Amino acid sequence: MTSKVIYFTVNGSPEQAEFRADCPAQDVKDLFRAAAEAGPHDILKLYNTKGNIINISPKLEPNSPQSRYKLEVVAADCNSEPFGSELAVALGFDLSVMEKRLQSLEKKILGEAGETPSIVYEMKNQVESFREKLESVEHLSWLGLFKELSSTGTHKPSPFYHKRALRKTREECEHVRENFLQMSTLEVTEEVRQYLKTPTFDNWQWEDAEIMVLLQLMYTDLDFITTFHIELEVLQQFLYEVYKHYNNIPFHNFNHCFCVTQMMYGLIWLTDLRSKIDEIDLLTMLTSAVCHDLDHTGYNNAYQINARTELALRYNDISPLENHHCAVAFEILEKPENNIFRNLTTEQYKRIREGMIKCILATDMTRHNEILNQFKSILPEFNFSNKVHKDNLMMIMIKVSDISNEARPMDVAEPWLDCLLQEFFNQQHIIDPVRKALDYYTEMEKALEKEKKEKQNRAQSEKAAKEKSMMTSQLEPKKPANGNLPKPGGSSTAKPNPPAAPTLKHIDK
Repeated sequence: MTSKVIYFTVNGSPEQAEFRADCPAQDVKDLFRAAAEAGPHDILKLYNTKGNIINISPKLEPNSPQSRYKLEVVAADCNSEPFGSELAVALGFDLSVMEKRLQSLEKKILGEAGETPSIVYEMKNQVESFREKLESVEHLSWLGLFKELSSTGTHKPSPFYHKRALRKTREECEHVRENFLQMSTLEVTEEVRQYLKTPTFDNWQWEDAEIMVLLQLMYTDLDFITTFHIELEVLQQFLYEVYKHYNNIPFHNFNHCFCVTQMMYGLIWLTDLRSKIDEIDLLTMLTSAVCHDLDHTGYNNAYQINARTELALRYNDISPLENHHCAVAFEILEKPENNIFRNLTTEQYKRIREGMIKCILATDMTRHNEILNQFKSILPEFNFSNKVHKDNLMMIMIKVSDISNEARPMDVAEPWLDCLLQEFFNQQHIIDPVRKALDYYTEMEKALEKEKKEKQNRAQSEKAAKEKSMMTSQLEPKKPANGNLPKPGGSSTAKPNPPAAPTLKHIDK
């Protein structure tokens, strides 16, 4: 029987294995185990170009160096004794010992009481449930991609955005990147896959690295990886660059990017859009949603235009933010290591670029009525083969996704309202200068009022002093010109003139 050659990569290195089709299955597995330098208790996973797990067996389909499989060591078998002892150290107790103690306790109680109390059954069920969760290590959902989806809780956005730098730090990004790459090979549970397609999806339960895994899942589940020959490493690098270019602001952040993309993804499945438009348009719509708010700084278009910012000047007051988001998206895609479109033809790339520009610019709310009225006018005669109709539908789809929080459950939507209000009021920097100006003029007014009162007090004091002086001068005796003071009673010390001496008058007889 002829041999078959299987090409694959392990730890980034190209390898190839050769074996006969009738080779025992265990020999094939040992062959791949040796290639991965894996131990006897390690679990291996082999992925095809779609990112799906395939069985390591003699029935493996031969491939070419251009379509290599990917081999990874993802975990150790928790049923093995060595792993069990390591797990016991990590958990602080030995699960097997606990089970044995429960069995011994159950026998003792049964012998003494004649029946097993319900609490023992409850404890056994809890231990069994925990063991099942640990033994699900084959898909590792419990390490990060498993969520108690039925649980409800209070979701609150971070109240500390004002204390964080606008741009993400290098350390912050590298930490998320490391977690993302570790989780990127994990198999997401079917429950999460189906939940991801619903408008009730709760974004508040997921960390940034987990969100990147879910975005990767969307591209995989829509068959974009295979259809457009997108290398998984390139997709991961693209998603990482997207994450880096969303800023630490309350609303238009990476979490919002995910919510819009998740709603777009859900709508594609909900409306069976895959049967109505081709894959290039679907790829355009999903990638537009991913990129639609790149490098948003938290200041809306009205602010940009009124403040005459660099963006407003660059784009002549025409959708400055949306033009910027689009430009940043294609700056990221310009680098080959990030370019998920690099294996497309020139014509395909041109078509996607045109579509993304239309979709992202459509998220400017000043164009809302224009786009909505146009869509209403074509609804009676809508035709998927009509490019104008289809382009308008794509714009409507991203607009619906962008404002989709209103369609989500209240406990998911309300925190987003808090985020939006926080971001809106954060951009009103004019309030602070106005308050400072108000304080300044208030203090100035107080100072003027104080000075006015002081002047009035001085004037009153001067007037009172003057009046007192005048009163005092009236009460004091006046000094005559000769310098002699009048005697009491109004008499004067001046000597009176003596009476004239008597004279004899001649009297005529």
